[in-house]
Amino acid sequence: MKPTSKRKVMHYSSNQMTKIEDAVAEEFPLTIYLNEVEFATLVCSPEHLEELVIGFLASEGVIRRFNDIEKMNMDEHGGFCHIRLDRRVSTDHFTYSKRVIGSCCGKSRQFYFQNDADTAKVSMSKSTLTPTQCIQLIEKMQQRSTVFKETGGIHNASMGTADGLVVHRGDIGRHNALDKLYGYCLTNHITVRDKVLVFSGRISSEVLAKAAKIGVGIVLSKSAPTNLAIKMADDLNITTVGFIRGGSFNIYSHSWRIEKDSGN
Repeated sequence: MKPTSKRKVMHYSSNQMTKIEDAVAEEFPLTIYLNEVEFATLVCSPEHLEELVIGFLASEGVIRRFNDIEKMNMDEHGGFCHIRLDRRVSTDHFTYSKRVIGSCCGKSRQFYFQNDADTAKVSMSKSTLTPTQCIQLIEKMQQRSTVFKETGGIHNASMGTADGLVVHRGDIGRHNALDKLYGYCLTNHITVRDKVLVFSGRISSEVLAKAAKIGVGIVLSKSAPTNLAIKMADDLNITTVGFIRGGSFNIYSHSWRIEKDSGN
C-alpha cells in the first residue's frame, strides 16, 4: 500500500480560490494477534508494517529478539497481522493505563505507565558526536523525508552513527516511526546501543521512553523536549539535543556525549 493518496482540494491564495490536486497521508488501522488472541490495534502509515509490528512488540517487552517469532502472517488488505510466538505469552500485565508511583525498578521516577518502567533501559552507550555531526545528521534526515515534503502529514525518524544514517522511516504516528526503526534493526540483527536516534518532532516523555526501550544513548531533534522528557533522560543516562536549526542547538542532558569539533 502507498503512504499517500491524491485528493481534489480548494486552494486559497492571493484572494483567489483554485481547485488543485493535493497529496495527503494515508491512515491505516493494523490489528495484531498474538497466538490467535487480539493484542493491540495500531493506527499507522501503511508501509514497512512488518518492521512496525516487530519493533512495537520488542519495545513493549513481548519479544526480546526477532527469532522469538515463529511465524508472521501479514494481511495488508484486511489490516491484520497474526503472530505466532515460540512460547505462550500472558498479556494480563500489559495495562497501559496503570499509573506508576515510586522509583520504577530503580531507573526513573518519571514514568506514567508500568510497562514503560518495566521495559525502558538505562543507556550504557559510550557513543559521542561532534556539533557538526549533530547538525549533519538532522540535515540528512530532512533530505530523506520525501513523504513529509509531499504531504506535511507524517513524523520522520532515522537511526544512524557519526558517519551517517543507517535507516530512515516515516509514519503518521511518532511512536510508529520509532518502532519501525527498531523493527528494522532487529530484523537485520543490527546493534542499537551505539546508534543515534534522529527525530523530526518534539521529544516528549513518550518519545524518550521509546528511545530508552530501544537502547540508544543520544536523541537528536530539530524541535524541543518537554521538562518531563529531560528528567527521564537525566535518570536514564540519555543525551537529548534539541532545536538543531541553522547551525545551533541546545543540549538538555548528559552533554558529555557531545564533544567539540577537532581544531576548536
